[in-house]
Amino acid sequence: MAIAPNTTFVANNVLTAAQQNAFGFGIVAKGTAIGNTGLTTTETVQVTASTFTAIANRYYKITYYEPAVVPAAGATNYVLTKIKLTNTAGTQYASGQHQMSGASATGISVTVVTIQTLTAGSTVIVGTAVVNGGAGNMYRAADSPALLLVEDIGPA
Repeated sequence: MAIAPNTTFVANNVLTAAQQNAFGFGIVAKGTAIGNTGLTTTETVQVTASTFTAIANRYYKITYYEPAVVPAAGATNYVLTKIKLTNTAGTQYASGQHQMSGASATGISVTVVTIQTLTAGSTVIVGTAVVNGGAGNMYRAADSPALLLVEDIGPA
């Protein structure tokens, strides 16, 4: 097991710094987007998480969520959502391909999740999207935003 769990506590033990550092540090960066946006065949950044300082040798769980992706009327497309470092040209950490059926123009929610170790230092993670043909839209609102969440889940 790569992560050493904190399971050796007994009454009257002292919590050590090493044991405390084995816990995850929680949310380290978050980004949301509430404005609707169009999808094209050019990959674009949809959500950017706030800049954070990554720590070497720790696992980060990165989640990118879009509440409603809808194809152009009459088109059947694939939307590719990606988690990347910095921008569309950055290192890709994960992707998900999702089919959209324009026959019904029904939206789908999309989630991509990955667990990564990152290079130590100032870090920006982005969620991007591109459609394979035609067009589409990302529909969002204040009560259903797109979300990019980075969580420190513990030592690698």
